[in-house]
Amino acid sequence: MGQALYRTHRPKKLGDIVGQEHITTALSHALEKGTISHAYLFTGPRGTGKTTIARILAHEINGLPYDEDGATYLDIIEIDAASNRRIDEIRDLRDKVNLAPAVAKFKVYIIDEVHMLTREAFNALLKTLEEPPAHVVFILATTEVNKLPETIISRTQHYTFRLYDLGVVAAHLREMAEAEKISITDDALALIAEHGEGSFRDSISLLDQLRNQADEVTLADVQSSLGIAPAEAVQTLVASMQAHDAAGVAVQLKDLHEHGYEPSHLAKQLAGAVREALIAKKPVLPSDVSLQLLAQLVAVPASPDPRVALEIAVLDATFAGETVAAAVPKPKTSAAEVHVKPAKMTEPHPSSFTKKLAEEQTKETPQAEVKIEESVQATKEVPAPHNASAMQNAQSKTSKAEETLEEDDGTLASNATLTTEQWAEVLAALKKHSTLYGIIRAASAGFEPGKIVLTSAFAFHQKRLKEPKNREIIAQTIQEITGEAIRIECLVGEVSTVTPDLPPALPPSDEVVHAVAAPAPQTETPTPPANEAKPNDTVSTVSNIFGGAELLQS
Repeated sequence: MGQALYRTHRPKKLGDIVGQEHITTALSHALEKGTISHAYLFTGPRGTGKTTIARILAHEINGLPYDEDGATYLDIIEIDAASNRRIDEIRDLRDKVNLAPAVAKFKVYIIDEVHMLTREAFNALLKTLEEPPAHVVFILATTEVNKLPETIISRTQHYTFRLYDLGVVAAHLREMAEAEKISITDDALALIAEHGEGSFRDSISLLDQLRNQADEVTLADVQSSLGIAPAEAVQTLVASMQAHDAAGVAVQLKDLHEHGYEPSHLAKQLAGAVREALIAKKPVLPSDVSLQLLAQLVAVPASPDPRVALEIAVLDATFAGETVAAAVPKPKTSAAEVHVKPAKMTEPHPSSFTKKLAEEQTKETPQAEVKIEESVQATKEVPAPHNASAMQNAQSKTSKAEETLEEDDGTLASNATLTTEQWAEVLAALKKHSTLYGIIRAASAGFEPGKIVLTSAFAFHQKRLKEPKNREIIAQTIQEITGEAIRIECLVGEVSTVTPDLPPALPPSDEVVHAVAAPAPQTETPTPPANEAKPNDTVSTVSNIFGGAELLQS
């Protein structure tokens, strides 16, 4: 009976190991200097050489030749923790550790899949691992280091094995194929290495499986053996998704299934194509849809029904991409481009989905945008100026009109300037709106031609003043008193302490105190003692922040 390729070509010395030089170099130097540790921990993915290097190290520590078909040594003990995981086996090991080696210099214990030990077994091993006899070396190996207690890890020299580079794997497979006289193409070897995902053992096992497939193993043979769809079929499927052809996608998936291609492999191939497109910044679908598709494709192999999971994921992405494409608004035509439009254009007949989407977008359009569009439309009807300066003046007027509309919610402003006396009358008229009055009283007012600038000390006050309801109240009050439509601008900054003279506030009742947020007078007042409370300071601070609302007495 023949021997498996991974056993036939297993390395015999540390120097024969390929791809884990960061580990073999350190161990070789330790052997040369005689600085061998009492415990090693080898961790990493499967098929990366953990057990092989553990066996080679055990033999080289004792200066013994390593050959799987050769003699076995009593002082090199291999324990499979998956089948010897109980505390009784570890107690037996702990009792035998103290016995001296029979032949070799060191007694070496190789514990494979050490993460399978029970909690009690780890506790029994801990003391021995921490202070073993001078003639004992432990080599622990596992694929799941996260399951090991930190107390075990901290008492070992920890070496992490890496997955092999695919180019290194393909080159090593070529050497094996030539040694075994296996005829195989380079692209077939590359696919074998890719399928092994950086694991030497998995790649070598697949090569061993395919060696009798044909006189010369080709890429098609590897694809057929693995159930991998041709790259052309994957690209056709991607093209149908980009075209939002759901019917074509369903037909292609059915055809691939009938040809025996595994849904799990197909999901992996499709995920690779989508990922490469994202990295190249040429996504198959919109980026958010592509990311959602990748998450669904990754979950396909673990699904109870991978075929159905794959079909749902691909169709869902196809429909989602179509919806996103339909929802992207077309760019609006500027006023300067209107004169180049044909007199009459034939619009394509919209689908029912597009009509519904357009109706929803129309309903959600803010009123300010509608008025701005009406203003821009009015500018379209003005004859185009005949020279460059006139064109610039017209564009300047248009931009100013748009700014005014955006700032004043569509109210046309005059160029009049408010006076301090008029503003005092406005504030007096606003006293009936207690909360708004407290906020606007705390703000400082600056008067400019056609505009009043209200500067608040707090962003919360500015936000309240910019609310459409409050702006409308202030604007109507100003217009009632002055007869002018004045623009209102709300800012946050340092508040001036100079305010117009106002009528006295309403006297407080026994149950309610009207807190008016008046700025502190500029006259100097005596400083109260440190232990004397200032109740009005608290009321004033609250009023300044939240407005002059009514505060119930406690």
